[in-house]
Amino acid sequence: MAEMERLGLAESVSPGGAAKSGPQPADREGLLKQSREFLDFFWDIAKPEQETRLGATEKLLEYLRARPQGSEMKYALKRLISGLGVGRETARPCYSLALAQLLQCFEDIPLCSVLQQIQEKHDLQKVKKAMMRPALFANLFGVLALFQSGRLVKDSEALMKSIKLLQTLAQHYNHLQEQPQKALVDILSEVPEATLQAILPKVLKADLNSVLGSPEHLELFLLAQQKVPEKLKELMGPVNLFSDENIPRLVSVLKTAASSVKKERKLPAVALDLLRLSLQEGRFPRFWKEVVEQGLLKKQFWPASYLCFRLLGAALPLLSKEQLALVMQGDLIRHFGEHTVTAKLPNQFKFAPEMNEYVGTFLEGCRDDPERQLAVVVAFTCITNQGLPVLPTFWRVVRSLSPGALKGYVAWLRNMFLRPDLDSLVDFSTSNQKKAQDASLHGPERAVFRLRKWVILRLVSIVDALHAEKEDDMIEEVARFCFFHSFFETKKPTSQIPETEQQFSFPLESRTREVVGSAFFSLLQTISTQFRQVPEQTQNGQPWTHRLVQFADLLLNHSRNVTPLTPFSTQQRQAWDRMLQTLNELEACSPEAKAKASAFQHLLFLVGIYLFKSPAESCDLLGDIQTCIKKSLGEKTRRTRSKAATPQEPPWVEVLVEILLALLAQPSHLMRQVARSVFSHICAHLTPRALQLILDVLNPDKSPDEDSVVITDDSEKQLESGEDKSSDSEDERHSAGEEDSDEEDSDEEDRDGDVDQGFREQLMAVLQAGKALGAVDGEDDDDEELGDEAMMALDQSLASLFAEQKLRIQARKDEKNKLRKEKVLRRDFQIRVLDLVEVLVTKQPENPLVLELLEPLLDVIRRSMRTSSSKQEQDLLHKTARIFTHLCRSRHCCHDVGRGVGSLYAQVGQLVQQAGRQADASVSLYHFNAALYLLRVLKGGVAAASACQPQKKEKAGPRPKGPEASGCLDLSLVTPIYSSALTSFLTRRNSPLTIPMFLSLFSRHPVLCKSLLPVVIQHVTGQARPRHQAQACVLLQKALPTRELRLCFEDPEWEELVSQVLAQVTENLRTLGEARTKSEQQKELSSLGLLNTLFRTIHQEKLTVDLTAVLGVLQSQQQKLPPGERAGGSSRLCDLYWQAMKALGVQRPKAEKKDTKQVPSVTQSPVSTKRKKKGFLPETKKRKKHKSEGAAPEEEAKPAASGGDQPPSTGKKRRNKRKARSPAQAQATPATKRPVPDTTSTGPATPATTPKLQKKKRRLSQGHGATPGSPAAPAGKKPSQKDLPEKGVSGKSPQSALPRKKARLSLVSRSPSLLQSGAKRKKASLKKARKP
Repeated sequence: MAEMERLGLAESVSPGGAAKSGPQPADREGLLKQSREFLDFFWDIAKPEQETRLGATEKLLEYLRARPQGSEMKYALKRLISGLGVGRETARPCYSLALAQLLQCFEDIPLCSVLQQIQEKHDLQKVKKAMMRPALFANLFGVLALFQSGRLVKDSEALMKSIKLLQTLAQHYNHLQEQPQKALVDILSEVPEATLQAILPKVLKADLNSVLGSPEHLELFLLAQQKVPEKLKELMGPVNLFSDENIPRLVSVLKTAASSVKKERKLPAVALDLLRLSLQEGRFPRFWKEVVEQGLLKKQFWPASYLCFRLLGAALPLLSKEQLALVMQGDLIRHFGEHTVTAKLPNQFKFAPEMNEYVGTFLEGCRDDPERQLAVVVAFTCITNQGLPVLPTFWRVVRSLSPGALKGYVAWLRNMFLRPDLDSLVDFSTSNQKKAQDASLHGPERAVFRLRKWVILRLVSIVDALHAEKEDDMIEEVARFCFFHSFFETKKPTSQIPETEQQFSFPLESRTREVVGSAFFSLLQTISTQFRQVPEQTQNGQPWTHRLVQFADLLLNHSRNVTPLTPFSTQQRQAWDRMLQTLNELEACSPEAKAKASAFQHLLFLVGIYLFKSPAESCDLLGDIQTCIKKSLGEKTRRTRSKAATPQEPPWVEVLVEILLALLAQPSHLMRQVARSVFSHICAHLTPRALQLILDVLNPDKSPDEDSVVITDDSEKQLESGEDKSSDSEDERHSAGEEDSDEEDSDEEDRDGDVDQGFREQLMAVLQAGKALGAVDGEDDDDEELGDEAMMALDQSLASLFAEQKLRIQARKDEKNKLRKEKVLRRDFQIRVLDLVEVLVTKQPENPLVLELLEPLLDVIRRSMRTSSSKQEQDLLHKTARIFTHLCRSRHCCHDVGRGVGSLYAQVGQLVQQAGRQADASVSLYHFNAALYLLRVLKGGVAAASACQPQKKEKAGPRPKGPEASGCLDLSLVTPIYSSALTSFLTRRNSPLTIPMFLSLFSRHPVLCKSLLPVVIQHVTGQARPRHQAQACVLLQKALPTRELRLCFEDPEWEELVSQVLAQVTENLRTLGEARTKSEQQKELSSLGLLNTLFRTIHQEKLTVDLTAVLGVLQSQQQKLPPGERAGGSSRLCDLYWQAMKALGVQRPKAEKKDTKQVPSVTQSPVSTKRKKKGFLPETKKRKKHKSEGAAPEEEAKPAASGGDQPPSTGKKRRNKRKARSPAQAQATPATKRPVPDTTSTGPATPATTPKLQKKKRRLSQGHGATPGSPAAPAGKKPSQKDLPEKGVSGKSPQSALPRKKARLSLVSRSPSLLQSGAKRKKASLKKARKP
């Protein structure tokens, strides 16, 4: 392919190729005119990206449509045919597809000629052995291209030639394998029946052995059997493929087909054709039993098993109800269940998702046949492993069931729960289960429990899927079924309660009822209100929980027919009745209190239902809730601010908060949502004491008393002091399964670590008592030995001692696990309680109690950052940080601080100090943001705003100054706090404070920034470290351009500030170019950046600032820069330096290409310089170019290197010109476009003057004539200076040092002279300068 590309390039690029190479093809002249764009199409066609290939093919076709008769068509055909045999295997199909589209688009191209070109280009008889494989694939892809064009089946001649070519290719099985035969079958499947009858004798041998020899021949036979059965019968006679002698051969062929599609993971077409043939001939049972189950499954070959699974899935739409029962009760479905159970490892292939797709397709296709749908779903449900169905409880394909089939499936599940039919199940046991000798694992009781557990969870999952579809009858039926069998049992059946008429074939165990109860509350979570009007209610507008409460009351009133599993006491029944009465009162409440009433109603519903699960606890909660409801609805509605500020609040809020905390302690997601919803309606009435109850959970160390729900952190301290912290963190990171293995591996370490000094002393005492210590440490020749009785006594003493020690070790382990579990429960409880904090921050951001959340949230963040090893700790940290960030960034904040202004200022100082003491910058950022939030509260305080009102009226003006710009902040209290923090940031070596923190402070409070600027300016120079000086420069660079800060200064103050900062930066730049460390380099970059910011400020506001000192410092430090930067390098320091010089009027020198080429000539030897170069003009004949003064030092070196080739007169003339130039131009200043003023008018020490004085000096300089710095400038150029404006910017450097001063002035004042062409003026001045 590369040779073809080079050939195409040569043809397209070399126009003289046709004349030089003798006789050429007829289209050579046309090919020479091909564009690069046309040749690139063929490169893009071979690329692996599909979009690129398709786009290139489409562009090629569009290109050829415009030139259908040109040489491009011939070249395209030749190029595509050559591409069929390229070495890259991925490119061959690309060229084949492009050729097919080309032939499809241009139908006038004969297929026979294309096929002939393919055979000539890739001739199998002439090709070398090494190129045989590409040639074979080229012929194959060529035939496929003809077939994909859609024209091959219409051209009989090309069809016959293609079939012959495919038969020839089929002989090369080592290279092509079964691909030619597959292509032949695909082609013949598209030809008409008449053509197939004529071709069939030539492609199919009349031999059954040949037909059953390979899957391709069998597929061809099945194709003929389907399309031309009479011709096939005439050719081969009657054939029975499902005879006894042919079935083993069919199994072998199918196994071969399964191996061929092992990588593709698809169903071979020959297997599906055999299935259809068996259905047509009425031999499906024989085919399924003997070929599939008795044949392929017995091979113990997984590709064959997967073929059977796929055949089962593809056969579902083709089978009747009786045939479905046959295939779903055999060995294949049992084998599928075993595969589903055992294929659990990550690297194992799992067929279950593919089977789900087959079943889903079947259910979607036969929605009008609910009986077949129900039969298939029930059959897959009956595949069980010791009673437990292998399918998951949540099966997505159930959503595709029709309403009739779904209703029947739910009825079947309920019936299977009540009367499990184990005989109807396709049950199996894995090999490991069969090896187990425990009889309890194989009993019917265990199978029934596993089946009932799965069935009840499947019912709940069906309700989850049906909840959005408003299937009210079925939802209520399932909910009543779960509730009844969770908490009630039947005494006497009655028709009023259908659930009492349901009888159990196996008794319902207590553990099964626990599972049903847990599933019921999960179902309740789905159908609960969650305060949404659409999915929460039934069609009659009644909440689902209300319907369940009514059903529960019905059951309680029929005590002769049903009885609760846990009978109610008198007090509990009274609580239930009072709850119903309260619900009726809530329904009759006023419309304005409807939202609050619905929240309380939902809470009563759930707590009332929980009365059946835990009667004692729920009874007390019901009484407290009812009391709180009556008090909350009985009081008058008041505003949030006044209610939160007054201390005389009813105690019902505190009681209800305690109730909500108790509900959050339960591991129920439903209770968590209910508590969150109820709290959102009562948070407006929250009191400080009620908020403190919530905060005590988040920070148990600060709580005065110990709550029974919350476990204090004392256990944490004991754990940290008594045990190893690393092992504790390891326990948190690992799961329960990994903990068992860790305990086994660390037994020896625990034994060694738990041996204390007391145990050692006891062991020594036992050994001494048994006289064994002397035997161990004594002499070897001691003949005295212990007797048998003494030895036995010693053994018993040692055994009892080590048994006690083992018990102590186990007790320590149990205590450690207990503490770890308590810690996990505590963290989970804190995460749940954070829901209430989040509701308060979201619903009541203006509540003054929100200010009390800052410190507790920061404590949680700080503590979690230290111990965030487990995922639970990280979840707690992330949720707390999200709530804190939302609080600080909320659009609304508290404005009613009351008398607590002084405490807020003290809290600001404390937060800023804590931010500077943190070890982590992220934690410091949270403290700093909390202080900014308090400043925002103080700035918009209502009490302070009233005190600041007279000041605002007195100082009314065009700009807000002083207190008006800062709101109502007391700068005398705030400024020392942040001044100390800023000083610490600019002096400490490792400060957690960062530049973005102070920039955020400056942007929000510009008046405070005005007070802090002297601190920053002070640290720009002086004894500060270079890194701190760089930080100070960055702070000034970011703060000075802000508009809010500018409004806080009067014009004289602002000009004085800019001058002061400029003086500090100028002092810093005296060491420019002398940096040795990274911090010093950063200091230089920051100083130059600040300098450019100051120049922009000076030029934009037209300030009168002396820039002479800055220019002198920059020019003096230019020689200290690195050589590359002095010569116009591209480093950051160089760019900033010349940006500053450009602002002062000094342009950056430009390095020309000629200078760079002549640099190596300086280092050449004298012999090489004197030798004349062939093919180049001598230096005397070259045209002289007047270069800028920036390249003057390089030009001085050129005559020294090549002076022997140049005449003396030319070098002398150029040297005289360089001597005549001004000194300012020699300092890397380009040639001026117009004459410069007199250099004697101002000196380097002359300060910058006002615009009027500059205008006067310019007139004087125009009257004096040409400047000494440019003696070659003609007098006629003077009038061009009249185009300059009369006003300028006084922030410029003196005239003598700025030869382009006037151009800069015209740029600032936006003079029309900018629109003039500077190139023409420069060219005219250069021409005049050449004149003697």
